[in-house]
Amino acid sequence: MFLLLLVLVSVNYIDRGSISVALPIIQKEFNMAPELVGLLLSAFFWTYALMQIPVGLLIDKFGPRKVMTASCVGWGAATAASGLAGGFLSMFIARLGIGVTEAGVMPAGGKLNAIWMHKSERGRGATILDAGAPLGAGLGGILIAGLIASTGSWRSSFIIAGVATVLMGLAVWWYVRDNPRQHSGVNDAEAEYLEASHAAEDAEAELEGSKGKRALLPYLKFRSFWAMCFGWLGFNGVFYGLLTWGPLYLSQAKGFDLKTIGWSTFVIFGAGFVGEILGGTIADKWRAAGASANRVMRTLLGISSVVVIGGLVGVTVVPDPTTAVVLLSVVMFFLRWVGLFWSIPSILGGRTNAGVLGGAMNFSGNISGFVTPIAVGLIVGATGSYTWALLYFVGSAIIMGASVLTLNYNKRLPV
Repeated sequence: MFLLLLVLVSVNYIDRGSISVALPIIQKEFNMAPELVGLLLSAFFWTYALMQIPVGLLIDKFGPRKVMTASCVGWGAATAASGLAGGFLSMFIARLGIGVTEAGVMPAGGKLNAIWMHKSERGRGATILDAGAPLGAGLGGILIAGLIASTGSWRSSFIIAGVATVLMGLAVWWYVRDNPRQHSGVNDAEAEYLEASHAAEDAEAELEGSKGKRALLPYLKFRSFWAMCFGWLGFNGVFYGLLTWGPLYLSQAKGFDLKTIGWSTFVIFGAGFVGEILGGTIADKWRAAGASANRVMRTLLGISSVVVIGGLVGVTVVPDPTTAVVLLSVVMFFLRWVGLFWSIPSILGGRTNAGVLGGAMNFSGNISGFVTPIAVGLIVGATGSYTWALLYFVGSAIIMGASVLTLNYNKRLPV
């Protein structure tokens, strides 16, 4: 189940980031200034962010399978449509459409993590799911660059990617189930193992005063809810900044050609994929050894924050292109440990509200998604340099670090 979700999220990020790889060509074809480039890169995140909480409520009501399938088919069609764009406006509209249709994937994955994973395995479940982000971003650099080179057209590459995504939607409908008991690959022992874990969680939550109501507003009074939201906002300020502007930074500041951009992107985001899988494994093994959730998460995510801040500061001062790629790879390796956050909606809200809390978390994170590309465009346009843009990423990492140390990972909130 989670290997399929890993592939799905990878395709999600290949489609989402494809415009960044093709951007040096698109920018010339559409004759766009840096400020317009930033606006175009942010378009996806406007609608993606706004849809997060509504789609989270739909997931909790109708189940992740239906929402995820509809999401795949819709965003595949929108990606293909973006390959037909004739200028800035039509591309902008297509990117808005991709944002609407992609919105259901990650909250649905968080819900499936709550349903399908034993409490002791959700760290790995969260990071396998979220590791599709750096894997897709890394593979997307090579695949989209390769498609552009082989077809001679960025438009054809977008259409091919869109068709592949629609086929992924059919695979989701065929394989994903909203309850382990409904899946032909699950035997009685496995189902009972999960159900026992869920029953124990529910009993513990009831003792702590949780009523299991389907709601969002009651969570707003808890510090951990806001720490979850601001932590994901800070994380995405760094990740989306590198995802959207990273290829153009390598092209303009470091002089890389399209092929070198593709391979450098693969190395940077590939390091993130390895780091995320490793982070989830360490977290679950440490928990299994008896450490508390707070000790595990605050230690791992605190280390992550310190390394990310230091690495980004280093990128601003090193002139050598290869050293910059190495530092960005280290940054991405540790940054993706924060993918453990996809276990938090089920920690704070249980299975009942994992969808809507995942939507709220992702809404907060994707505020960075639409603010960051515009901010970087304005910074680069005003200064003619990427130095202050990189320092903007440092500020985001500081917000992330403060939040991961504030959040209480030990108990479900009493809602």
